Amino acid sequence: MTLKILILGVNGFIGSTLSEKILAETDWEVYGMDVSQDKIQTLMGHPRFHFSEGDITINTEWIEFHVKKCDVVLPLVAIANPAQYVQNPIGVFELDFEANLPIIRECVKYNTRVIFPSTSEVYGMSTDKEFHEESSNLVVGPICKQRWIYSCSKQLLDRIIFAYGEHNHLPFTIFRPFNWIGPKLDDLHEPKEGSSRVLTQFISNILYTGEIKLINGGQQHRSFTCIDDGIDALMRIIENKNQCADKRIFNIGNPKNDLSIADLAHKLVDIVKSYPKFKHKAEAVKFVNVDGEAHFGSSYQDLGHRVPSIENAKKYLGWEPKVDFETALRKTLDYHFTEEKVLNLLT
Repeated sequence: MTLKILILGVNGFIGSTLSEKILAETDWEVYGMDVSQDKIQTLMGHPRFHFSEGDITINTEWIEFHVKKCDVVLPLVAIANPAQYVQNPIGVFELDFEANLPIIRECVKYNTRVIFPSTSEVYGMSTDKEFHEESSNLVVGPICKQRWIYSCSKQLLDRIIFAYGEHNHLPFTIFRPFNWIGPKLDDLHEPKEGSSRVLTQFISNILYTGEIKLINGGQQHRSFTCIDDGIDALMRIIENKNQCADKRIFNIGNPKNDLSIADLAHKLVDIVKSYPKFKHKAEAVKFVNVDGEAHFGSSYQDLGHRVPSIENAKKYLGWEPKVDFETALRKTLDYHFTEEKVLNLLT
């Protein structure tokens, strides 16, 4: 059977990359909505790619129609930027929770399978060495630390989806990306601090400012995962052989790619030095340690580590990550360093 896949936020990092994979390797149909289309230009005109420019908070009738007609829904629209959690907490809640809840309810109404993107942030400040989907406590800070509004918004939707699965028989899978990186992650060409996630922020800093700010010395650890590995896991979840992903939660991350933000910054600069056209940019970079609250405001709270247990993904999906950190980093740089805007910086 040819699957019909609805991807909301199809122009995003995950949505655009997943769409490319689906169209290249399957006979599935992709129906996508987003407010822009710059990352999916190569897909326009493909006979199995159907795009509608729109906003999930406005184009609700289009969404309901496609939830009803499609086999699988991936609601990928969210604000996933730590700076925004502090600067715009209401906006984060309104989009990440309020705008997505009606979509989940449409899936319940039409019994349409939903594959929901949770986040590694739901584990918060858990002290577990590795975070497990079914046993780790979800630990967040006090209300005044507004960075946790993203974590709580996502966690509540996780709980609602699980409850609908238990009591209304909603077919679902929840996946938790752990710092996926790769081409098209963010727009590099906005030098404003906090405009993107950590890797692309650092690449932008190298290109534009020559200064990388390390929040609280950059001692926080993250597990970085190549988008190729992440998409491989998603394809297995969508395919769902023998219902292997039904009513399950999966951490999708690479425990072997665990390193501090300071290590990320230094490794990135070293690798950029190996690109002859950009070597001078990397050699000029200065590292500056800054206090987290001074940088983000008093609503910010840091967390030390974030390492996933991937035993569920291994057991049920037959999946484990294959791409090492340096390869993932070079894939990202190779993409951005051929962009016309980046090359124009050298002239």
